[in-house]
Amino acid sequence: MTIYMTETYNAEETFEFGKKVGQICKPGTVISLVGDLGVGKTVFTQGVAQGLEITEPVNSPTFTILQEYEEGRLPFYHFDVYRIGDIEEMDEIGYEDCFYGEGVCLVEWANLIEELMPEHYYRITISKDLEKGFDYRRIEVEEI
Repeated sequence: MTIYMTETYNAEETFEFGKKVGQICKPGTVISLVGDLGVGKTVFTQGVAQGLEITEPVNSPTFTILQEYEEGRLPFYHFDVYRIGDIEEMDEIGYEDCFYGEGVCLVEWANLIEELMPEHYYRITISKDLEKGFDYRRIEVEEI
C-alpha cells in the first residue's frame, strides 16, 4: 500500500526528497529502491546519505554490491544488487548483519532479491513519465 507519493521535476528535488528520507531514518530501517536505469536512484541515494549526515562521496556500488559508510548519524549500507549472479553472493557479503543491524540499508534493485528482504521494509519506486518532462519523476513510498 502506498503511504506517500511525490513528484519531482529535476535532480535537485529528487536529491532533497532523499535527504528528507535520510533525516527520518531510524536504526534498522531497510529501504528497497526500485526503478529503471537512469531514473535517479543514485541521486536519491546521495540525498539519503546527506540526510544521514554522511559527508563522503556516495556512488552506486554496482561492481562491489555493497558500500558501507560509518561516519554519519547512523551506519549506512548501500547495496546495488543489479549484477548479482547468485543469491548466495548475498550470504558471502554478510547481508544479514546489515539488514538486521542498527544502521540504515538501502538496496537498489531489491526486487531481484525479494526473498531475502526482511519482513518489514519500505519500498520506494521511482519512475519517469516523459510526457511530463525529461526530468520528471514520480516517487512512491510503500510500507511492506
